[in-house]
Amino acid sequence: MSRTYNFSAGPAMLPEAVLKQAQEEMINWHGSNMSIMEMSHRGKEFVSVAEAAEADLRSVMAIPDNYKVLFLQGGASSQFAMIPLNLMAKTGKADYLNTGMWSKKAIAEAKRYGDVNIVATSETDKFTTIPAFDSWNLSDDAAYVHYTPNETIGGVEFHWTPETGDVPLIADMSSTILSRPIDVSKYGMIYAGAQKNIGPAGLTVAIIRDDLIGQAGSSVPAMMNFETHAKNESMYNTPPTYGWYLAGLVFAWIKEQGGLAAMGEINKRKADKLYAAIDGSDFYANPVEKQSRSWMNVPFTLANSDLDGDFLAGAKDVNLVTLKGHRSVGGMRASIYNAMPEAGVEALVSYMAEFERTKG
Repeated sequence: MSRTYNFSAGPAMLPEAVLKQAQEEMINWHGSNMSIMEMSHRGKEFVSVAEAAEADLRSVMAIPDNYKVLFLQGGASSQFAMIPLNLMAKTGKADYLNTGMWSKKAIAEAKRYGDVNIVATSETDKFTTIPAFDSWNLSDDAAYVHYTPNETIGGVEFHWTPETGDVPLIADMSSTILSRPIDVSKYGMIYAGAQKNIGPAGLTVAIIRDDLIGQAGSSVPAMMNFETHAKNESMYNTPPTYGWYLAGLVFAWIKEQGGLAAMGEINKRKADKLYAAIDGSDFYANPVEKQSRSWMNVPFTLANSDLDGDFLAGAKDVNLVTLKGHRSVGGMRASIYNAMPEAGVEALVSYMAEFERTKG
């Protein structure tokens, strides 16, 4: 059976090699005669899995020693509250950049806990651009600056890192983490839901500089306090053990591919092939300015939207699925995360050309 190419924005494809290894180890992990799902999270077997996963993530991302790596629950959306609860008290104010739907959700949540300054927004451009840095209105007294390097829905992405001086830079990297090398030391905190480039839904990874831990007030619930999880090695309560295990397999798989430099080269090739197909046609169009286009999430429209249904049905017939665009954007969206092979993108490009030839 040939694998379906799943272009979903998340939950997304996982590497086939990882799924096969998980299948082989499902009911008997390393001779234990138990599944990972059955093991105590405090037992030596699972602790070895957890430690290996963190070590591999630190290795592939070159995470400095003065950063904690936390494996949490609640998705990136819980971080929209945890971040202001833990970090905003210092000044009662934070700077947020608005570049799309996920930025807006983070802003709305942060407003519950303090003063939010919108440093810049691309909403008037229908979130198809990244505001130029020289237009940003950064505060003098912000506790941190928050932004979303890649907006999954709109398909816009930063290809540069904002310089915020001594003010910690916080990044929601849910849809771009592990897609290429980054300099972790430029960030106060990076967080990401797992279901795009890390593993299955239910796990969230947070990478936090040590000095930002321990700032929460006494009224912050224990489960919402970074310090709680840092002090307990992400095991204050029972963590999502199977998701953590699968994430570890993904981190090891990335190392086997050649690390983030190799992943970056592959991802750029995939994106270039798909954008070339869109730009080389009068039948397809991408709404995002070229310098702000995402490598991970590629929205595109057909010249005649009445053909959208036919396009999706025909794509499904050739094992290309979950291409329907988000309702707020319309058209199509192809999410091409790390686990999407180049062959999948090439199959999509071939199908697009054939559909244009017969329907255009």
